[in-house]
Amino acid sequence: MTAGRYPFPTRLMDMALPGGGRAVGPEREGDVPHVLYVRFHPVPGEDVYQGLLTLLGELTPVVEALPPDAALADVRGALRYFGRDAAGLAEIVRVRALARYGVDCTVGVAANPLLARMAAHEAQEVQGAQGAQESGAVRTVPGDPDAVAAFLARKPPIALPGVGPATARTLSAYGLDSAARIAAAPLSTLQRILGAATARRVHAWARGIDPAPVTPNAPARAMGAEHRFRRDELDPVRRRRALLTLADGLGVRLRTSGQVAAAISLTVRYADRSTTTRTRTLTEPTAHTPALTAAAYALHDALGLQRARVRSVALRVEGLTDAGLASHQLTFDPADEKSRRLEAAADRARARFGISAVRPAGFLDVA
Repeated sequence: MTAGRYPFPTRLMDMALPGGGRAVGPEREGDVPHVLYVRFHPVPGEDVYQGLLTLLGELTPVVEALPPDAALADVRGALRYFGRDAAGLAEIVRVRALARYGVDCTVGVAANPLLARMAAHEAQEVQGAQGAQESGAVRTVPGDPDAVAAFLARKPPIALPGVGPATARTLSAYGLDSAARIAAAPLSTLQRILGAATARRVHAWARGIDPAPVTPNAPARAMGAEHRFRRDELDPVRRRRALLTLADGLGVRLRTSGQVAAAISLTVRYADRSTTTRTRTLTEPTAHTPALTAAAYALHDALGLQRARVRSVALRVEGLTDAGLASHQLTFDPADEKSRRLEAAADRARARFGISAVRPAGFLDVA
C-alpha cells in the first residue's frame, strides 16, 4: 500500500518472542488485539480488490495484500484515533465494503496474524455448520494467554496456517492431533518427527506465537482464475483436469496481452471453507501453457490431498512483465519446439474462430 498523510501514529511496535511459556508472541502492549485478517466474498475482481485495499488504507497504512481475496491490516496506530477497539474497526470495514462495493467480508481479530487468520476461518466454519449462506462475520480472539490457549486447545493440526495435509497426517499418526497436544510435546520430539526448522515453527504456532509483523505491500501485477466444482471433489484426476483448464485459460490470456509470468500460485478451498495456498517461482518468465500446467500439477501433488474434499481450485500468475522484455532459454529439444509451434497455431485459430475453437483434451466445462 502507498501511505498518504495520516493523523495517527503508524510505527509498528517491535514484536519479540515471549519468555516463560507465554501463549502469544508480542510483548504485553501488543497483547491487545490489533491485527485484522479480512477475507472478502465473493472473490472480488482485480479492480474491486484494489478498491477494497484502498478502503483498508483509510484506517491504517499498514496493509498487507493477500490476493485474490484477503488482506492483513495492523490497526494498532488507529485504535486511539478512531476511539474504537479492533473489533469495532472490523465492523466499519464490513459496512464500508458492503456499501461501496457490494462485497461482504469475514474478519478475524487477534494479537498477531496467525491467530487472526484462524479466527476468521473459525467464523466461516461456524457459518457452514449452521447451514448459512456465505456472509460476513467478525470473530475476536482476546489477547490474554488463557484465552489464546482455550481458543487453540481443540484445533486440529490442519487448522494451523502453514501446516499442510501431509504434515497434519504425520503429526496425527504420532497422536499429536490437536494444537494443545502439539504445544505440550517436547520440542525435541517434534524435531525427530518433522525436522528441526519445521518443528520449531509448528511448536510456536500451536502456542499462538507468530512474531511476523504485518508487512505493507502492493499486490504484484497478476491475473487469476478459479474453478468451483459442482460438488465437493474427492477425485484427484478431476482436480488435475480443472488445473489444466485454468492453466490453459491463463496461458491464452497472457499471450493475448503480450505478457509473461514469473510465478504461479495455487489456492485450494476445502469443504469446511478453509484454504491452502502455495506459490512456485517459474524457471523463467513464461506464458507457455505446458510450463504453467506442469507447475500447477507440481503444487497440487505436493499438498498430498489424498482424501480432501475440495470445493474449488484457483490459479494465479504473478510478476507479470512484457513478453518482449523477457528472455527465453534456447533448447535443442524438438518436442519443446513442436509444442510452441502448435501453441502458436492454436492461438491463431482462437483469434479467428473464438476462444473455444481449440481446447486441451482434458478440458473441464466451468461449473
